[in-house]
Amino acid sequence: MESPNQSAAQEFIFSAFPYSWGSSVTCFIPLLFIYTFIVIGNLVIITVVQLNAPLHTPMYFFISTLSFLEIWYTTATIPKMLASLLGEKTISLNGCLLQMYFFHSTGISEVCLLTAMAFDRYLAICSPLHYPTIMTPRLCAQLTLGCCVCGFITPLPEIAWISTLPFCGSNRLEHIFCDFLPVLRLACTDTQAIVMIQVVDTVHAVEIITAVMLIFMSYVGIVAVILRIQSAEGRRKAFSTCVSHITVFLLFFGSVALMYLRFSATYSLFWDTAIALAFAVLSPFFNPIIYSLRNKEMKEAIKKHLGQAKIFFHKTEDLK
Repeated sequence: MESPNQSAAQEFIFSAFPYSWGSSVTCFIPLLFIYTFIVIGNLVIITVVQLNAPLHTPMYFFISTLSFLEIWYTTATIPKMLASLLGEKTISLNGCLLQMYFFHSTGISEVCLLTAMAFDRYLAICSPLHYPTIMTPRLCAQLTLGCCVCGFITPLPEIAWISTLPFCGSNRLEHIFCDFLPVLRLACTDTQAIVMIQVVDTVHAVEIITAVMLIFMSYVGIVAVILRIQSAEGRRKAFSTCVSHITVFLLFFGSVALMYLRFSATYSLFWDTAIALAFAVLSPFFNPIIYSLRNKEMKEAIKKHLGQAKIFFHKTEDLK
């Protein structure tokens, strides 16, 4: 039979959000703008890639898949953040488990996809003659499916284990969304929670380090090939196809590493929140900008469709 305290702890309170109305509104407005931009920006990328035959290449297939995952990655946390800023700052245990699962499953899928994208760039630059026969649409689909399967299966044991823990102490969650370590700190069984924290730290470390090493090895091969290109223009052109991926990789993995490769190190609530915002909000915000403004083909395709839209609206007005 559950004690009253155990029943009360089936709901968590986010304690990292401001409680004054003015501060909440100040945080709500930019966060709403960022989330709207992320959704619209990624939908634009997906649509432009689908509508333009010249963009039906492995690289843009992976970019559009990444955009699709980014929408769900941010939707797992930001809408609840917005609701918590202006309303009740609570979440049920089941809601918390679901948020952790979808946030980490889409996040791990993105990590795997960024690794697959590095492999794609390696083949395109290091084996250009064999690239079309190796990186076929079927292989792209298989890699993407593999990334998603890996992403959605990996967090299941952790979530299942956490769901069995009793939460009978404080229900104040010192974070802006549900994440493994802040939730585990609220578990009643100290020994089991400590073991679980160590297991979670190890799992995250293996995931991140494996992905970083695979991407690093891909770029070692890419750099070696680029340096052997005789003309400066050829080197610039070859490297320009990798710039967007490298930027997204550094932005995302840098903040993720700060959060999940700290092991026994602890940060203040301010720095925990700042780092969480970096990889949960700011990194997805910059990705559409990086993949559109830093990409000549994507910019031209977007301009083309904007021009077509203007012509369509002008014709509609003339008919009126």
